[in-house]
Amino acid sequence: MKLARYSLLAAISLLLLAQACQKVPLTGRRQLHLLPSALVMNLSFTSYSDFLKTHPPLPQTHQTSLDVRETGIKISQAVTQYMKDHAYSSRLQGYQWEFQAVDNKEANAWCMPGGKVVVYTGIMPMARDKEGLAVVMGHEIAHAVAGHGNERMSQLLAMQLGGLSLELAMQNQPEKTRDIFLMAYGVGSTLGQLAYSRQHELEADRLGLIFMAMAGYNPQRAITFWQEMAAAGGNKPPEFLSTHPSDTRRIAQIKKYLPEAMKYYKP
Repeated sequence: MKLARYSLLAAISLLLLAQACQKVPLTGRRQLHLLPSALVMNLSFTSYSDFLKTHPPLPQTHQTSLDVRETGIKISQAVTQYMKDHAYSSRLQGYQWEFQAVDNKEANAWCMPGGKVVVYTGIMPMARDKEGLAVVMGHEIAHAVAGHGNERMSQLLAMQLGGLSLELAMQNQPEKTRDIFLMAYGVGSTLGQLAYSRQHELEADRLGLIFMAMAGYNPQRAITFWQEMAAAGGNKPPEFLSTHPSDTRRIAQIKKYLPEAMKYYKP
């Protein structure tokens, strides 16, 4: 009797896991999404609003804000078209695109589910121009569109909770869930510690190149951008000690992705 019960529970768990699996646009890699999209979107909008309360964005008339908004609008339109062309429009359901620049010395940017994008002024000297900015924003938007944050959160929560009673656990531990959410999307002081794996980073590079190309930005700019980022980074640990690809590997992969991205490029 007990064996039959356990077998039934195992079968139900496998069915739920199968239903929770999705495919990453372009690469087709299967990924685990245990968190309902509506719940993730609600967490995103709430966290984004809370962030802007403590980190007021630059005035909308500031040149950096204008550049971020212009670049973001073009890339978001490209994303919408790409997802429509490849039958992935449902992945953008509920998106409310918004692009803000905040005064922060960190060289970073991020995009939450639902299209909430923030660029820190600290990365602007490295971006140098709108095409460099498009490299950054295309990459971060690609993380959100590919569902990397949901996948990372699902992996962390599945390890902690075995994938069972997930929604109940989130209701009972809202602060812990919010902290994991922010870490998964690279927001706050824990930036990058749990954000994305090397595989996620390379997928975002590949998708981001296509998005910026469709938006009218030359994807070849990604090579010089990452070369300059590598030079500015100084000494870093070997790739196997990092969650991110080594600079050498990343640049090599981008060069491989370029012919594909250039097919979408129309200046």
